Amino acid sequence: MANLIRRNDTGSTEPARLFDPFEAMRDLMRWDPFAELAPGRGPGITFMPSFDVKETSEGYVFTADLPGVKESDLELSLTENRLTISGKREEEKRQEDVRWYAYERSYGSFSRSFTLPEGIDGEHVGAELKDGVLRVTIPKKPELKPKKIELKLGSGSAKAHA
Repeated sequence: MANLIRRNDTGSTEPARLFDPFEAMRDLMRWDPFAELAPGRGPGITFMPSFDVKETSEGYVFTADLPGVKESDLELSLTENRLTISGKREEEKRQEDVRWYAYERSYGSFSRSFTLPEGIDGEHVGAELKDGVLRVTIPKKPELKPKKIELKLGSGSAKAHA
């Protein structure tokens, strides 16, 4: 399909720019009519990190990517067998004289709670935030950890008597 061509007063040709009402709204009103449909954006949607949760023979491990979250903005609590992790990621200050083409990262407060099975050792919970990755380890009580049963050779081995 050919480009639309218009002639200006100087006689030169340039591709005609078709009028886009949505682009005009974005430019004039700083409003994007489709922003609310974009994944992870829109009213009421804030930063909500995803967690990996695994059980090992020693306990439970929770891992989450929290880039931009400061250690001072995190709060972890364990009440009986309920782990709650909450925090916030601050929005970067935006300059008004800068034109944004995409603004997809989310910011705000979050809170996640996990109910653990009975038998966790709440006295020895560990948490570390390193390189933007949170890792929480909750050990199992010693009596609930799998025990290796040693196999002893019996004395009833058959020997042939001559």
